[in-house]
Amino acid sequence: MAISKVLLVTIVLISLLLVELVEADDDNQMVNKVAPEGFYTPAYAPTYTYSKLDCGAACEGRCRLSSRQKMCVRACGTCCARCNCVPPGTSGNQEVCPCYRDMLTHGGRPKCP
Repeated sequence: MAISKVLLVTIVLISLLLVELVEADDDNQMVNKVAPEGFYTPAYAPTYTYSKLDCGAACEGRCRLSSRQKMCVRACGTCCARCNCVPPGTSGNQEVCPCYRDMLTHGGRPKCP
């Protein structure tokens, strides 16, 4: 009688462990989606095969409303070359590209527009 209770508890625990492993595998499959070119969002994981982003076009779009376009495009181009990523829109949205967001000048100010 005692052995059957121990056996039953063991079977239940192994079943729960298998369910957790299957759910974890499903979560990993969700992470392996490929993000749109040049963008990183939490719903997508970076892949190991990166295609080179057209930094010139991406930075022109990013800096089109800037009052100092040449400086903006130059700084954006440097950031894009290092990160292979430019956030969407003309400002903000930097959480999409953490490398772009975290790059600083020597003075400790954000480098990327």
